[in-house]
Amino acid sequence: MPSDPNIPKLAYSINEACKASSLGRTTIYAHIGAKRLQAVRIGGRTVIPAESLMALLGVGGDVASGSGRPADEAGK
Repeated sequence: MPSDPNIPKLAYSINEACKASSLGRTTIYAHIGAKRLQAVRIGGRTVIPAESLMALLGVGGDVASGSGRPADEAGK
C-alpha cells in the first residue's frame, strides 16, 4: 500500500528509523537497549514511535515531512 505524503508517520520500522536518522542498526538497537529510544513490538514487527525518534535526535517540527529542525530553532 503506497503511503500518502500528507499523513505524518506515527512510527518507523527499524530500517526506516535508520534511514530517517542516518544511524546504523546497531546504534538504533543500542539506544533501544539503553532505554533512550522506545520500541513497540506489534505482532512480529518492531516499530519506533516517531516522537521517540525525534526526542532522541533532539528535533521538533514535522520530521516525517522533512521540515523538522532542532527544538531550539523551532520558533525562529
